[in-house]
Amino acid sequence: MNKYTDYQRIFNCFDGDGKISPSELQRYVGLIGSELLLEEVNLVVDSLGSDQGGILGLDGFESLMESKDEEEKMEGLRKAFGMYEMEGCECITPKSLKRMLSGLGESRSVDECVVMINQFDLNGDGVLSFREFELMMLG
Repeated sequence: MNKYTDYQRIFNCFDGDGKISPSELQRYVGLIGSELLLEEVNLVVDSLGSDQGGILGLDGFESLMESKDEEEKMEGLRKAFGMYEMEGCECITPKSLKRMLSGLGESRSVDECVVMINQFDLNGDGVLSFREFELMMLG
């Protein structure tokens, strides 16, 4: 089953008439344990379904689902980055990389970690910022 078919199936579960109103979207978001104010839902629907007159069609719904995937991907990257970074420096240092790799069962020297970091260190400061980590993971 492809992504389009999955989104269409979910969309049809939300509403059988081919469109989702802001109040319907708010209700279904509430069912999955999240809470959005009607004003927030209206902004989402207006931005994604502007050609539908305040109603979210399948294309807008797909865009919404894709943006959620991006948010989840970024959240996962931030969590992973947090596991590697040293406390308080908001970057991955050779020592913090060595510590994390050791915890994963990979024994590396600090010098080897320096080489690994230098491959993705775009600004040459010897550490990885979140942006550099993101480029490394998604690149």
